[in-house]
Amino acid sequence: MNTNSKSEAYAAAGVDITAGYRAVELMKSHVMKTYIPGVISEIGGFGGSFELDLSETPHPVLVSGTDGVGTKLRLAFLLDRHDTVGIDCVAMCVNDVICVGAKPLFFLDYIACGKNVPTRIEQIVKGVADGCVQAGAALIGGETAEMPGFYPEDEYDLAGFSVGVVEKEKRIDPSTMREGDVMLALPSSGVHSNGFSLVRKIFDVEHADLTSPVAALGGKGLGETLLTPTRIYVKPILALLRRVNVRGISHITGGGFYENIPRAVPEGLTAVIDKSAVRVLPVFELIRQVGGVSERDMFNTFNMGVGMSVVVPAAEADEALRVLRENGEDAYVIGTIEKGEEKIRLC
Repeated sequence: MNTNSKSEAYAAAGVDITAGYRAVELMKSHVMKTYIPGVISEIGGFGGSFELDLSETPHPVLVSGTDGVGTKLRLAFLLDRHDTVGIDCVAMCVNDVICVGAKPLFFLDYIACGKNVPTRIEQIVKGVADGCVQAGAALIGGETAEMPGFYPEDEYDLAGFSVGVVEKEKRIDPSTMREGDVMLALPSSGVHSNGFSLVRKIFDVEHADLTSPVAALGGKGLGETLLTPTRIYVKPILALLRRVNVRGISHITGGGFYENIPRAVPEGLTAVIDKSAVRVLPVFELIRQVGGVSERDMFNTFNMGVGMSVVVPAAEADEALRVLRENGEDAYVIGTIEKGEEKIRLC
């Protein structure tokens, strides 16, 4: 740890640079567990370095994704639990990258806070590192910005980005999608990291009882349920891509079904979703009932229990389900691809 750099004047303005050094020391063990072949830099430098192995990707295409956790962070503040939101941050990035068929290589995070509390920063970065391990990506850098007077002392924002690689000829190309293809659902772990402005309004989380067991949620508390981290689908999808012809993938994030599924459906085709096949999680039923939210708005805001959808040829659907289940995903069929002008239809 740097013991020579300190500024009394900066500390008087509310920025303790020595706390930053302490936070880096605390997070090092978490960062190190994410290192994979290709990492050639150490934590604390000016830039994270990664050596790209081109032996299996002679025509590499780099794919990047960036996102944050959004207002789900309010739950972390209210519950004073900070070790899972980092998983959300990683998930929101790498789940987008894998939709193109790219393997995430590395991740960088950005934490802006009102006051640098080293143990809290460590917990945030622990979550980021846990997410990187789940995704098989290395955490090669980041930034913690202490911004007194801009953020309240007990609050922070968290964002990040990931870079992945895919062989040019192996990119997922939705234009290969055909009438009769089958759409599979990969279950979500909960609300994930979208729609929390509406969720917070419905449950009035600032004043709600977040810890008492809720029967409708299987005895879990509302706070625990809502804070459940976003599922990371990278490894199951990579396994699927090795064995099945995947024609389209959608990460069901903000905007729900109506916004995200059409992003992976070409013109002239329609994803026809059987609503009765969707395994809606109890938390969404509770949101709908308490908030009086219409079914259309529910499917246009939340993932409804489907974190990712995958389109495969009908002849390969059984094999796809088998591969996904072998890799921990209880996938199931939710629809088919038909000819049509609207890119999605729920019926």
